Amino acid sequence: MNGLQAYQRVNTQTSITDADPHKLIQLLYNGALERINMAKARMQAKDYEGKGKLISKAIEIVGGLRSFLDFDKGGDLAVRLEGLYDYMERTLFEANAKNDVAKLDEVADLLRSIKEGWDGIREEAMGQQQAV
Repeated sequence: MNGLQAYQRVNTQTSITDADPHKLIQLLYNGALERINMAKARMQAKDYEGKGKLISKAIEIVGGLRSFLDFDKGGDLAVRLEGLYDYMERTLFEANAKNDVAKLDEVADLLRSIKEGWDGIREEAMGQQQAV
């Protein structure tokens, strides 16, 4: 592992250790988007093994996001997000199987939209956390 990779790993571990629950979800969104962008580059470079590993990681991250859904507190929104995460996982799998850059872009666009909404509720979420 080179110095940059070692630094990035330590930086990521520190970010996760110091993160509040809201920030952890932000890190997952960032991680999924990063893997999708890297997979797209690997796909265009015809590095299909690297592409496959990166898409698999993105699918795992989306599954992680799905596992954080709270159906008691989230109600209908949680149900809709679960359906959307399921769709993203299937679309990523299809993108991998067919080497379809457009499907990667579609999932990345969906993730960015959800992430923007999540980023926008940070103050509200932190206020609720402190009140508990």
